[in-house]
Amino acid sequence: MKTLFSPIEPFNYFFLKTDNVHSIYVEQCGNPNGVPVVFLHGGPCSGCKPDHRRFFDPNFYHIILLDQRGCGRSLPFGELENNTLFDLISDLEQIRAFLKIEKWILFGGSWGATLSLAYAQKHIERVQAMIVRGTFLARLQDMHWFLSKYGVASIYPEMWEYIFDSIPNSQRTDDLLADLCRVLWGKDELAVRRAVKAWQAWGGQVALGNLFEFRDEHITEKNIKQVRMEVHYAKHSYFLAENELLLHCDKLQHLPITIIHGRQDVVCPIEAAWKLHRALPNAKYIILKNSGHIAQGDEMIDALINATEEIRLN
Repeated sequence: MKTLFSPIEPFNYFFLKTDNVHSIYVEQCGNPNGVPVVFLHGGPCSGCKPDHRRFFDPNFYHIILLDQRGCGRSLPFGELENNTLFDLISDLEQIRAFLKIEKWILFGGSWGATLSLAYAQKHIERVQAMIVRGTFLARLQDMHWFLSKYGVASIYPEMWEYIFDSIPNSQRTDDLLADLCRVLWGKDELAVRRAVKAWQAWGGQVALGNLFEFRDEHITEKNIKQVRMEVHYAKHSYFLAENELLLHCDKLQHLPITIIHGRQDVVCPIEAAWKLHRALPNAKYIILKNSGHIAQGDEMIDALINATEEIRLN
């Protein structure tokens, strides 16, 4: 069973101004002359963590990590202007060109998997290989699963009721996403903070399952900006047409691709990974029977590092 590589520090980090609004935090680790691999974090509006550097052999890989627009250490935090999927793809291209990388490996999970697929379909000539974890295809059925009372709410009804009750009575409809938008961009500050707290609790419960512990903590402005960004992407259908990622998989057939998914993932049910595999029949398809959504746990870490090592050894 493989474990994370030893902790490492970046040999370089910088902010790349990609337009007149955003500056993207980028760091480089490992071997400057190694095979380039870019880690694409989830979210939207998550960010990179030190352990994300540790999925890759630092002697072999030139490891690039970035915080996407408005995320993590990128500036300004939570900024929604010029913040779309197309902008994120453009940022990746600017970073790749700035670092003088001809091709790189894409390593992305959850929303990072979505971004990986979207980037590869637009810039296939710049992709050497892909490792995709926790596939999120951003289809209507995926959003209905996460946001409607007929999806994952049936597994966590208590927490679903908590997020539903966070919406003021006068603003409740059968469309939780629309209700959240009205509240989050409304003028009632207390209602905003209640909705943010409930949204974060809901996301934590679904992602972490039995590991989740509810904490009644103070909601900060950073929390509000983060949730607004997540909902901003959701209300725009993640800037993708219905089934767009599956329909354009013909462009990726020649690439070495590994699809990894936890059988117990209830954020992104395994059906999405299966549909992606059906669209990419040459891809390596790995199902982990004891893993969920997050990139933690012995089984998941072993599978992800095996995937990076397989590329290294080939």
